[in-house]
Amino acid sequence: MGEIVNLSKTRKARTRAEREAQAMANRLKFGRSKAEIERKRQEEARAERVHEAHKLEKDDV
Repeated sequence: MGEIVNLSKTRKARTRAEREAQAMANRLKFGRSKAEIERKRQEEARAERVHEAHKLEKDDV
């Protein structure tokens, strides 16, 4: 005789596994590598330095 299976738990487990597989695919498709994140941070820091360098200073009169 076969094993008794709770169909609700089986359905929920299958749904959970499908969602996890979709999440993994999205992480691969849309995620950024550590190098990309660091490069973006450096670009933003450089842009901030360039912006600050072009500011005009006002006299404190």
